[in-house]
Amino acid sequence: MLIDEITITVKSGDGGRGGVAFNNVMMSLGPTGGNGGRGGSIYFEGISDLGALGQFRYKKDSKAKDGANGKGQFSDGPDAADIILRIPVGTVIHVIETGGTKEVLKIGERILMAKGGRGGKGNYKFRSPKNTSPREFQNGLPGEHVTLELELKLIADVGIIGLPNAGKSSLLNELTKAKSKVANYAFTTLEPHLGAYYELILADIPGLIEGASSGKGLGTKFLRHIERTKILFHLISAESADPVKDYKVIRNELAFYKKDLVEKTEYVFLSKSDMIPSLEVKKKVAELKKVSKNILPLSIHDWQSLEKVKQILNKINDEK
Repeated sequence: MLIDEITITVKSGDGGRGGVAFNNVMMSLGPTGGNGGRGGSIYFEGISDLGALGQFRYKKDSKAKDGANGKGQFSDGPDAADIILRIPVGTVIHVIETGGTKEVLKIGERILMAKGGRGGKGNYKFRSPKNTSPREFQNGLPGEHVTLELELKLIADVGIIGLPNAGKSSLLNELTKAKSKVANYAFTTLEPHLGAYYELILADIPGLIEGASSGKGLGTKFLRHIERTKILFHLISAESADPVKDYKVIRNELAFYKKDLVEKTEYVFLSKSDMIPSLEVKKKVAELKKVSKNILPLSIHDWQSLEKVKQILNKINDEK
């Protein structure tokens, strides 16, 4: 099961306490307390694994270790190790306490989320001509504790959208090595699937229905995954009694969710065109051309129609 939204807490380590110690060597008397070590910080790092948020399903709290206390003979306490939490590229990090947001957009990109507390000064740092044997020291500063809502938004070159059972998964599987589940019933795909076509990333967005933008069906859960796709492949089943209505249903849901979604470059495909007579295919294509210029019939069992899709993808790849 793909987890694309989850709330966690992270706590960086506290700084170590400064040491209080004195030199017992003759002719070298004086304070020798070292400084405390820095507490461990917590970072997020972007990776390509879409399922990486699953690590937080049963472990929603992460805490770094505290810095060690300062010791005698000018020995500073060691810094604690940092923790690096790896999350999918495309994750938006909402900081609940401040309302701020950060995003991981590249593989290997690191973001500091909780800075470790600074270690306190040992008594050696408090020496002075008037205070040659200080017993003062500093406690380490506390680490940061933050509550984070992690929201995955896919980053894909092409998003494949449409009503349930429009053939989106079949097309993704045919164009790439993806193994998205295929069956003849609605909501076969309950989570997004990605596939690679040369240098392009294609995303199969689970079926939307009328009212999705207000929470019906799978609701807005997957609408957000369309936000970062650059181009849309809109599939409409040739078996539909009213393909124009199906087209408008999805377009309206996109517009209700976010107006700029309908401004993306869109290619419309009359999928499953092998399931109806050729004359009916031509009629439905003509109807769809009244609402979209980029319309082509499509069947995964028809080599020529698949080649036309690949030509479009090759052009997109060249422009990329």
